[in-house]
Amino acid sequence: MSKSISELIKEAENQFIELKEQFSEGVLKTISAFANTSGGIILIGVKDNKEVVGINLKVGEFEEIVNKIVDSLGFQPEIKLVSFNRKKLIRIDVQKSSIPIKYKGIYYKRVGNTTRGMNTDELSRFFRQDLRWERLTKPEFSIDDLDEETIKNFVSLGTSKGRLNLQNRNISTQVLLKMLGLIENEHFTNACILLFGKNPQQFFLGAKMRVVRLKDNITIIGDRWISGNLFKQYYETEEAIKSLINVRYEIKGFNREDIWDYPLPAIREGIANALIHRDYLEGRETQIKVYDDKIWFNNLGGLLDGVSLEELLSAHASKPRNPLIANIFYTAGIIESLGSGIDRMRSALKEQNLPEMKIEANHFEYLTKLGLNERQIKAVMYVKKSGKITNKEYQELTKISRQTATIDLSELTEKSIFIKIGKAGRGIAYELPKLTNN
Repeated sequence: MSKSISELIKEAENQFIELKEQFSEGVLKTISAFANTSGGIILIGVKDNKEVVGINLKVGEFEEIVNKIVDSLGFQPEIKLVSFNRKKLIRIDVQKSSIPIKYKGIYYKRVGNTTRGMNTDELSRFFRQDLRWERLTKPEFSIDDLDEETIKNFVSLGTSKGRLNLQNRNISTQVLLKMLGLIENEHFTNACILLFGKNPQQFFLGAKMRVVRLKDNITIIGDRWISGNLFKQYYETEEAIKSLINVRYEIKGFNREDIWDYPLPAIREGIANALIHRDYLEGRETQIKVYDDKIWFNNLGGLLDGVSLEELLSAHASKPRNPLIANIFYTAGIIESLGSGIDRMRSALKEQNLPEMKIEANHFEYLTKLGLNERQIKAVMYVKKSGKITNKEYQELTKISRQTATIDLSELTEKSIFIKIGKAGRGIAYELPKLTNN
């Protein structure tokens, strides 16, 4: 924003401009808000009514303000001492930050001309936007907390797959991780900690796998918790599942072939998907339930914003929730980066003459993200069970007026969650769009 001082003062305070009479804690909150939203400019020495009063600074006080900003936020905007109408002002130009900026433990955002702290739901959505959570750092995590054996195995895998080209095999660990985008501002990122830490659960308690063997929905006959970094979880989860399913042997020529209840390529894809696409802001473990006749993978976090279940089931581009983690798994040869995992699982099941797999979204979470109210979500669940709903049925289900029901149902139709069927009047009903697996 390259506006002059006079232009800034003439404008009313808005999403991008803040006027302050003097330096205070409010300035630090506003810098956090601008950095977390779309950037902006703060002028210190101007009243809310646009009267320019200037700011009187003692010797060294300007430097103290600069240091206060940097020390409090860990972030340095452009800070200048400027003159206007023979009075001194401080101008602070804040660019949108690539990582979230907090002040005293609170992340602020800019709403119109106000600065507000984010609540839990806003903070969760904020960390998900632009896929930035992976790039946040933990300064207390040191190089001694890295699992060198896991890093060594990763380099070996990536090199053998031709996906990691190192000119110098003796490259230092820090240079390698920085090259892979896993170090930000000389600190290790969340993605790095999860991938290569000795004990990521020290920082992310819920980042675990739980493999459960059930006889029915309530009778547990086997239970294993798996922790450690994501590479260890990937390999140990496969072994845990294999210990809970059957294998038979077929002799083909001079070779013996192991035939598992479920094809191992499909199991591996399911495990990788759960690790790569899970929402690590969720504090619960990822669960895999093994029954007599099926395996159930639960991926925490639901569908990504802007990705429908129909799109997921059809040919689609890869859009991982955690692209840094996905890239490392791709480099190691564990996954492909083409959004083809589901197709590979289907092919593996088909080759073994097993039934088609089923994919279900966490509908409540997904529909809440779409902005649906509780009544509308209740209607979707009703239609999922009964097949369709009429305006009158919706009124009875939610105890609302016909006018409100019409508005709600129209919104559901506009968002393509419902489609309208039948003739005008009482013959109209609403149902879910048909999803195809082709």
